[in-house]
Amino acid sequence: MMRGIMDEIDRIRAFSRIYTGRLGLLTKSYLGSGLGMAEVRVLHDLDGTDPVRPRILAQALGMDEGQMSRILAGFARRGWVERLRGQDQRERPVQLLPEGRALLASLRAASRAEVSTALAPLSAASRAALAQALERAGQLLSDPPPSVTLRDLASGDAGWVIERHAALYAQDEGYDSTFEALVARILADFLHRADPARERGFIAEAAGQRLGSIFCMAEGPDAPETARLRLFLIEPQARGTGIAQTMMEACLAFASNAGYRRMRLWTHESHRAAGRLYARNGFALVSRAPARAFGCDVVDQTWERALTKADSRLAITADRG
Repeated sequence: MMRGIMDEIDRIRAFSRIYTGRLGLLTKSYLGSGLGMAEVRVLHDLDGTDPVRPRILAQALGMDEGQMSRILAGFARRGWVERLRGQDQRERPVQLLPEGRALLASLRAASRAEVSTALAPLSAASRAALAQALERAGQLLSDPPPSVTLRDLASGDAGWVIERHAALYAQDEGYDSTFEALVARILADFLHRADPARERGFIAEAAGQRLGSIFCMAEGPDAPETARLRLFLIEPQARGTGIAQTMMEACLAFASNAGYRRMRLWTHESHRAAGRLYARNGFALVSRAPARAFGCDVVDQTWERALTKADSRLAITADRG
């Protein structure tokens, strides 16, 4: 898990280096204006209809109040802002003057031209994809996390489960296409059996975006009292948020209420974060053995736990439909 987090941090930092260099944001003078990035950002946030108090502006931008005071004093000397009347000299509201608005308009035009130049080598489709990706990045960084719900499989979900298992396990574990084939077979068998009283698949979703899957399936006619936990997947952006525990509890509750007396799962030793989750939820490692699977050397693991009446009372929040 820590390796995955560090990889994500490094990838974000790598993008930051690309765009700050490409857009000329590392120079002391933003687009040749003689202003630094902090000063330009303050100008942008003053461009509203209502005056704003310096303290509120500093808090909104995560800036030191002393630094904000110095920036606003410099703007006032240049005739870009004015301070309105107020009892506290330090907290007198500030508003942008026409000269400041004209400067800001010229900076915005120069910024658009700079971005247009940077995007010129890209195709229209690539520009649209980049804009959409950056819009999504902004939402992830600014919006509160959307509430996560669990629901039953709907049209298109099976294909998504197959594709995301194949892509993530190829990326994280180096699995070959035989793993994708296995997931496809498991799902095809599940859909053909169509036994909602004994088997169920859950899709975790937030704001219309799929974030994970987990399935409770029958072990088989030779073990009618045993359920198997299968196709447990969490998207990278949802890991560490508590969603995995919610999904686990929903699966355990369904299995217990369906009449199973134990649950079993198969995994590989390299999935250590998953192993810790299983252990926290009462599973015991009952077997392990070196093997060759999906083009990799692996260590197979089988985990089991008994199901109890307490499990049947765990909340299942999945929507039927």
